[in-house]
Amino acid sequence: MQANVFFGSNCEKKEAYKEVHNPFSKEIVSRYALCDANDAKKALHIAKNAASKAKLTKLSQRTNWLLDVALKLEKNRQEMAKIICDEVGKPLRFAFVEVDRCIETIRLSASAMQNLHGETFDTTVMPSGKESLAFFKREAVGVVLAITPFNFPLNLIAHKIAPALVAGNAVVLKPSSQAPLIAYKFAQLFIQSEFAITNALSVVYSGEGVNEALVKSEIPRVISFTGSVGVGKSILSQAGIKKVALELGGNAATYIDKSADVALAASKCALGAFINSGQVCISLQRIYVQQEIYDIFAQELKKQTQMLKVGSPYAEDTFIGPMIDEKAVQKAKTWLENAKEEGAKVLYGGGCEKLMFEPTIVIDVQEEMNIVCQEVFAPIVSLISVKDFDEAKEKMNNSEFGLQHSVFTNDLLTCKRAIDELEAGGVVINDIPTLRFDLQPYGGIKQSGLGKEGPKYALEEDYTQIKSVVIC
Repeated sequence: MQANVFFGSNCEKKEAYKEVHNPFSKEIVSRYALCDANDAKKALHIAKNAASKAKLTKLSQRTNWLLDVALKLEKNRQEMAKIICDEVGKPLRFAFVEVDRCIETIRLSASAMQNLHGETFDTTVMPSGKESLAFFKREAVGVVLAITPFNFPLNLIAHKIAPALVAGNAVVLKPSSQAPLIAYKFAQLFIQSEFAITNALSVVYSGEGVNEALVKSEIPRVISFTGSVGVGKSILSQAGIKKVALELGGNAATYIDKSADVALAASKCALGAFINSGQVCISLQRIYVQQEIYDIFAQELKKQTQMLKVGSPYAEDTFIGPMIDEKAVQKAKTWLENAKEEGAKVLYGGGCEKLMFEPTIVIDVQEEMNIVCQEVFAPIVSLISVKDFDEAKEKMNNSEFGLQHSVFTNDLLTCKRAIDELEAGGVVINDIPTLRFDLQPYGGIKQSGLGKEGPKYALEEDYTQIKSVVIC
């Protein structure tokens, strides 16, 4: 184990460890030592010392560092996908997709840094100006604190640490306690690389006082967090004067226009609503369908959903595996039962055995129901009939979240209006709001967060800062 992967002050005691159980088999698949505030502070001081060296390291070494990690990740693709499946129950077919996307994210980060530039100014443009050489350059911010979730336990780490490290920062990573081994294995690839910057990356696991010690410290100049609204608000209230980037989820919606290809829309909506058991920040949660095609679409969506296999995440044809834990299942069950008590009906699904929650389509819902207005984070989608795009837009925008929305339409005016009038950080036309390309700017508005991910945009907004220079 590497010196800068922290295992807690009392690691020799058995009770200092926490075990991680496979959501499907319940077998112990990994364990991590509970850290404490002292571990967090030690990691931050190590990062602070490393940051001064990292920013002066040649860009060629930093980009080679990332490219070396990407190459090693390709060689360890099978192992890494298996760990993801073991720890969080993600079907193996999609775990491989995540590993492949992670490789792309790393390479995109290297490329984005190579193409990040400053700008020169002509200071004689103003009457008050004079001849000089004036420009700005971008430089590393120092220490970055990255806090990541369980649902994409590899690629969402890459989205934070790859651009941060290639920019010349030092990083303290606090991964999800539900996926500690994949984070450790990934960090090892960086730490053991021949191009590694000594101590530029540390990993700290959960434990008493860790979050507070990390967030309140003056050492990190940037905190990048992906997770719940409640934790995001807590971080923002404690962070002090530093950059804070928050990706806090949402309740993504789509509108199905009567001009759309119904079969295509239904097949894509089934994927967007139920992939990863609905445990995706941009999981499709609300489907607004123009009333003329509502019944046809509902039956087509049911047909497409029936084709999705629920079962062992290790089977090649499994689409939906287990949810992450019993707490997540109970929340989904409660919200579904409450909705049914208030008049909602289940068109398909609704059953649950252990952590295996069936893909569920709900109709006759009301906008104030939790399964509609809150983030469900479960394989439940609500189907709602609307008169036209105007009604759909009003309902889609009537949310405290604003991450991504979409529309299915072959009408150019509806397409343009959706782009201009939907209140979200991203709008997708003729596909699901769950669609994300890793090179694009990604992030929401309202309670969905602050800032943007995507290597180029994270580099510009979070992991570099502008220094203005004038030479007279």
